[in-house]
Amino acid sequence: MKMIPFGKTGMTVSATGFGAIPIQRISTQESTLILRKAYDSGITFFDTARGYTDSETKIGAALSDVRDKIVITTKTHARDYDAAMKDLETSLSNLKTDYIDVYQLHNPNYIPKPGDENRLYEAVSDAKKAGKIRHIGITNHRLDLANQAIDSGLYESLQFPFSCISSDEDIELAKKCDGAGMGFIAMKALAGGLITNAKAAFTFLRQYEFVVPIWGIQLESELDEFIALEKSPPQLDEAMMASIEKDRAELSGSFCRGCGYCLPCPAEIPIPMAARLSYMMGRSRFEQFLEDGWAAQMERIKDCRECGHCKEHCPYGLDTPEVLKAQYEMYCEFRKTH
Repeated sequence: MKMIPFGKTGMTVSATGFGAIPIQRISTQESTLILRKAYDSGITFFDTARGYTDSETKIGAALSDVRDKIVITTKTHARDYDAAMKDLETSLSNLKTDYIDVYQLHNPNYIPKPGDENRLYEAVSDAKKAGKIRHIGITNHRLDLANQAIDSGLYESLQFPFSCISSDEDIELAKKCDGAGMGFIAMKALAGGLITNAKAAFTFLRQYEFVVPIWGIQLESELDEFIALEKSPPQLDEAMMASIEKDRAELSGSFCRGCGYCLPCPAEIPIPMAARLSYMMGRSRFEQFLEDGWAAQMERIKDCRECGHCKEHCPYGLDTPEVLKAQYEMYCEFRKTH
């Protein structure tokens, strides 16, 4: 497993990271098997969050006995001092540890700084002084805020969407982060599952040796694919570039990455699925989407209450209700013609 320095933190981590959002959807027995196999294969970087239901607990159950040999990054959605401290204590308990390697402020809509009224930055600063966290990080989905985080000089790492379809501005941001001595964690390296050529995605990101992609892993077969790529890293060839250019053309502009920040929906609309359906249909066997189960899920869009929750919480600024309406109209037309 290739190891790289993580910014100026002094930590050396595996160049392949484990993104632990998907293990929420599997049993503790299954997640333990996958997490241990990841560790035994040389992966030392594990990313989770307080908001990922039982993800922290599963990492604690599987890896607490090798705690000193791995790097754990977790996050808090808290927006004030007391809530952040409470989240931290919960995370420490869940992860069965007395310290977090990188504690990240989870997608705030501004860049917390010392002296702010809510004292959010003071919370992580005090926790670091107490030895409960070792490094302070931040995650974001907005380019302007990510640049502000780098410019502030307050954070030791940045987590940001970064993949083979990233824009030139995103690539420059990653390089700027590296130049500032910050660790760079690439989330959405497969664009929420819409990039299906993992080999091309892996090889493209490997060009940037300071980047730690956190591949979202739920199945052992998915883990095996990245382990195989690590053992024998391919060269970026014409076929891969053709696949990447096709993805860039189809996924250019704003689209739902399936992050789930829009949930829960009071009308129980499965927003991450419904908002991406046209992309999913073009990237897998379309016949499955004609089944009654899919139709029933899409029909829920008609129950939208226009509450605004999804739109307000979309980190990409999408007009989610309008996206859902367009996807519903497309789907109805598709069913008529098939």
